[in-house]
Amino acid sequence: MQYIDPSLIKEIEHWRSPALDMDMPIVSYGHAGHPLLLFPTAAADFLENERFFLVKAVEPFIQQGRLRVFSIESINRWSWMDQNLPVPEKGRRQALYTRYIENEVVPYIRDKVGDPGIRIATTGASFGAFHAANTLFRRPDLFGATIAMSGFYDLGPDYLGGFGDGNTYFNNPASYLPNLDGPYLDLLRHDTKIVIATGQGAYEAPHASRNLAAILEAKQIPHWLDVWGYDVNHDWPWWRKMLPYYVEKLGW
Repeated sequence: MQYIDPSLIKEIEHWRSPALDMDMPIVSYGHAGHPLLLFPTAAADFLENERFFLVKAVEPFIQQGRLRVFSIESINRWSWMDQNLPVPEKGRRQALYTRYIENEVVPYIRDKVGDPGIRIATTGASFGAFHAANTLFRRPDLFGATIAMSGFYDLGPDYLGGFGDGNTYFNNPASYLPNLDGPYLDLLRHDTKIVIATGQGAYEAPHASRNLAAILEAKQIPHWLDVWGYDVNHDWPWWRKMLPYYVEKLGW
């Protein structure tokens, strides 16, 4: 089975991450266009989005040189989804993951696209939407847009168990966004594209997207909350419809 067109430029590289002390692979698709950092769902790997044809869904944009996609590994199975790990350690590992993204992945992508100052877009579905949104909101100087699909944006109810420290606070949008100010807030208000998409069907959590939108509204941060119908389930066929739709709308 061919997950992508054989003619599509695809490159896999990896390095030992100084932040994580792990071998972290990254795959890129395309030769030109706006860089889009793609996160996998749940505990999946860097090729999951290809195997489930999400890369295929935006292949026309990639082939036309409008979009260049980069997909990275998740460490959720060694952090939030490891039931035997204490919450403070989960938060510490999440903080290392964001350090890896900001200090290693961003320079790599900027070098690949030949623009040392470009603000990268992010996207992902489910747990990937959490990472896509958190990555943008933490560092809007590095990231300029997000398409968050069927996500949640508050670790508190399901993952923190009442615990809180600096690692969890600064990696939980529901915690730090209400208190955000200064130049990062200005960037989010005036020069950032934010799409929050959700269905209302099986296993979706539209309240999570609405809660995030309410926080953004209170901070006067422009965003597009797009709530799809009750037939739209928490599943790949819908994310394959959503992503190219929003890529087109955002004008890449």
